[in-house]
Amino acid sequence: MEDAKDETTHQRERHKTQLYIDVKATQWPIIYSAEYNIGFLGLEKLHPFDSAKWGRVFEFLKEAGMVRDDTIITPLEAREEDLTIVHSRTYLNSLKLTDIIEGISEWSWNVAGITEIPPVALLPNFVVQRKVLRPFRYQTGGTILAGKLAIDRGWAINIGGGFHHCSAERGGGFCAYADITLSIKFLFEKVQGVSKVMIVDLDAHQGNGHERDFMSDDRVYIMDVYNRGIYPHDGFAKRGIKRKVELQHFTEDDTYLSLVRNHIEGSLNEFTPDIIVYNAGTDILDGDPLGNLSISSQGIIERDQIIFQKARTRNIPIFMVTSGGYLKETARIIADSILNLKAVGLIRCDEAEFSDIPEIEAAMRRSQSDGGLFSKMKRACLSRSSTTELNQIDNIQPTSNTR
Repeated sequence: MEDAKDETTHQRERHKTQLYIDVKATQWPIIYSAEYNIGFLGLEKLHPFDSAKWGRVFEFLKEAGMVRDDTIITPLEAREEDLTIVHSRTYLNSLKLTDIIEGISEWSWNVAGITEIPPVALLPNFVVQRKVLRPFRYQTGGTILAGKLAIDRGWAINIGGGFHHCSAERGGGFCAYADITLSIKFLFEKVQGVSKVMIVDLDAHQGNGHERDFMSDDRVYIMDVYNRGIYPHDGFAKRGIKRKVELQHFTEDDTYLSLVRNHIEGSLNEFTPDIIVYNAGTDILDGDPLGNLSISSQGIIERDQIIFQKARTRNIPIFMVTSGGYLKETARIIADSILNLKAVGLIRCDEAEFSDIPEIEAAMRRSQSDGGLFSKMKRACLSRSSTTELNQIDNIQPTSNTR
């Protein structure tokens, strides 16, 4: 037994990851990649999950002027050697090829079950790898990086991840990789000073994946607030929860926020973590087809503020992942919540906020502010045109600036 443990230890020491990338001081500890978004032949529309949610969150933050392309962090894709820190090769191979017709190993049966989209089983696996699993691996890389960033910066947000139904040996509920477990394992093994972690899971669904993974690990304290009447009904995994708060259908703001406030306080009084992993699912929103709770958009924003406030006032690093949320409105709410955290001073990055705009982008903005190419052409013509010619030029519409 000792020999097996020693071999595992040596294997992990040999593992070199590229996921802990260098980050500039002028970048927010906010992680996103266009690779997060899922689209494959329209089949993603067969699941209620908004598979472009992550990109829309980022665009809302850009429109609000909080971030730019150069002031957020783009993660790397988690590779197989990263994933095997938690997942067995047997599980990872099950996401690749499966025989559902004798002699044909081209299908993706397990992935179809995990994504809850049966036609995926009939797609060639190379398509599934590229269009479904690769985005999940990028988001997983983002969650792993978020843990390190939170230790370095005090907080971090991955605009993705939160695959809390996936455990080391089993996926499900649109969760193929155990990104929360992976991030914590990376912290334990690679970041000095991290020996205790708290998971605060406020998605509408029970976080049965990480609960199974850390059931016997006293270094990890799990607080889970979820609707008891919906998926996954995992009674065995509940043994891994240190503070369990089960909600009734249609729970509303006042009851919910009171429970969250009281139980996060109680959890932090019982256990002092070196870092908090906050699974901030928005499927608690009123009208969500899978969450079946009745929390308002403002209630979600207040909830996130409560959790960050508790962490920041106690000087505990925290990182957030966005997890579930099955209405189009949730992207706007996530962005508004992040903007609120900034507005109330719970997150900040002065170097990023006041950094110089890259010269190319600055030139584009100057061009737009003075009318762009059409205005320059117009001014050149003005110096040598007659009144008649001026009238003709005034009728030109600067279409290049309305895209």
